Amino acid sequence: MIAKAPFGSTGHESTRTLFGAAALGFLTQAEADPTLDLLLEHGINHIDTAASYGDAELRLAPWLAQHRDRFFLATKTGRRDRAGAHEEIRRSIDRLGVDRLDLLQLHNLVDVIEWETALREGGALEAAVEARNEGLVRFIGVTGHGLTVARMHVRSLERFPFDSVLLPYSYVQMRDEHYATDFEALAAVCADRGVALQTIKAISLAPWDGRSQTAATWYEPLRDQAEIDLAVHWVLGRPGVFLNTVGDVALLPKVLDAASRYESRPSDETMDELVSRRNLVPLFA
Repeated sequence: MIAKAPFGSTGHESTRTLFGAAALGFLTQAEADPTLDLLLEHGINHIDTAASYGDAELRLAPWLAQHRDRFFLATKTGRRDRAGAHEEIRRSIDRLGVDRLDLLQLHNLVDVIEWETALREGGALEAAVEARNEGLVRFIGVTGHGLTVARMHVRSLERFPFDSVLLPYSYVQMRDEHYATDFEALAAVCADRGVALQTIKAISLAPWDGRSQTAATWYEPLRDQAEIDLAVHWVLGRPGVFLNTVGDVALLPKVLDAASRYESRPSDETMDELVSRRNLVPLFA
């Protein structure tokens, strides 16, 4: 089984590996159901989806009808205006077939102009707070990609007491000195304020860079179990972080298997050898 840890100050003990439901976005229900059963086998108790993940919310709905009480359920809105976010939040609740969300996240809030729009009066944050006040949402978070995401998350936490953040974290990405500095500054703020720190892109190998895409992920992933073990164990080796799984159902069993066998963090020497041997490239540079 996969270990659990307090998800920030929410009071929920989440498995340290969260299910990233982007993997369900373009599957049929018949294809999705065995994947969802796999979560039960590994004791996963936290699902992370988004309004923009294709049909992922719809694929989760019939399954949540039977197992809702077993999961901390998170989704995201990519709308920046209050009216649009208000509508999208309620649409997600309807598509998921639930009465409320545990966590509503402002999706990929990194662009400065979009950030100002979403967090000012009449922005998406107002819709999230209203939904929380109505009992439709319990907690509010913020997510993002890119080199500036950690810095922007710190700004977001200065503007509003978000309950969680989500951003890339991998050995190769943290070799970028500037990114690592910003990540550590964000991690310190999260630890001080009891903000849940979620991470993504653990098993990324490199951008596709025009090559034929052979996985459902927008980046080329590691595929070998031993290499996935190293990448996953390195992330889980940092206390307090949560690892969001991969966006390809074919690789999900390997990520969950790796997480279930975590004992210790690989050394930097071991990770450097992996980077060199597989030519790992940061997704954001």
